[in-house]
Amino acid sequence: MSDKYAFIAAEQASDQPVLPVTSMCTALQVSRSGFYDWTKATPSARALRRATITEYVTAALALGRGTYGARRVHAVVARSDDPQVGTVSLDLVRNIMAEQGLRACQPRAYRVTTVSDEHTRPGIVDHLDRDFTASAPGTKLVGDITYIRTWAGWLYLATVIDCHNKTVIGWSMATHMRTELICDAITMAATNVELQPGVVFHSDRGTQYTSAQFAAHLHLYGITGSMGRTGVCWDNAMAESFFAVLKNELVHRTVFPTHDTARHAIAEYIEVFSIGPDSTPHSATEHRTKSLPNTSKHSHSPRNSGESHCPWRAHQTRRSSRCRSPRPTAPPKPPSTPSPRACGCSWPMPASESWS
Repeated sequence: MSDKYAFIAAEQASDQPVLPVTSMCTALQVSRSGFYDWTKATPSARALRRATITEYVTAALALGRGTYGARRVHAVVARSDDPQVGTVSLDLVRNIMAEQGLRACQPRAYRVTTVSDEHTRPGIVDHLDRDFTASAPGTKLVGDITYIRTWAGWLYLATVIDCHNKTVIGWSMATHMRTELICDAITMAATNVELQPGVVFHSDRGTQYTSAQFAAHLHLYGITGSMGRTGVCWDNAMAESFFAVLKNELVHRTVFPTHDTARHAIAEYIEVFSIGPDSTPHSATEHRTKSLPNTSKHSHSPRNSGESHCPWRAHQTRRSSRCRSPRPTAPPKPPSTPSPRACGCSWPMPASESWS
């Protein structure tokens, strides 16, 4: 009934009403007196609460960049200090989203791109057995490589995820899929998190992960290699799941004209949206923020520590300020000739970063 009254009120408020109120009430089978009583009535407490919650739900979806479903929206709204909003139920959030036509972005079909190495080194076994939980940071790590489509060609992303808090602790991007790509991701992970004795790194059986070069790189940091079975994506489900979320929430909703555009967008997603202080809630952590504890905002700032102000290195600066690994006594010296980085600074470029 309220919908009909609202329609009549909207038509009446237009510059050129099509029909008089009496004719519209007759056509919609409502009484004219009931319509005028509806216009003079004050909203009930329930209606006011629902309107307030609707504003919070809309804001939460915007905060999540259109990626939050009903559960994550509910997790954000339930944190409100307003007792009428903080006690909202999941069903009410779901009903409001359906009423307002609010939906999260949907994933695309999965396509297999991993090629198994027929000459895999013997002795590489699955140490996780699909157990992606860890009691402490730096004990279980998983990783994989994915493709990012740009107008300038493919860009490849390698990640390292800590099973303890489901956080990306190492990543690397390049225009190639050589082993240096995943070695750089492992190096970043070892810098950002203190690896525990007996730490395990799990991956699929791609040729990069089965190479002797990568095995030597893992040995350098005291990491034990682990691999799932060929063609069984569930054995590395955590790494696959992150890439699925990344592509659903960012890559498939964005056009990347250049490699540089994709690099900065993905770096911002990983370091700010995914694991920053206001990061997206994660179901495995009961929708709590995935960010690590923040230290003093002045203790590790580049201005006070004498480190580089390079915006591209700002991600690693923030990550290093939150980890327990020792800080370097002095920043590395820039090379004599500038490197072709997107930011234009003269800092050395990792081996995997090629701007061709």
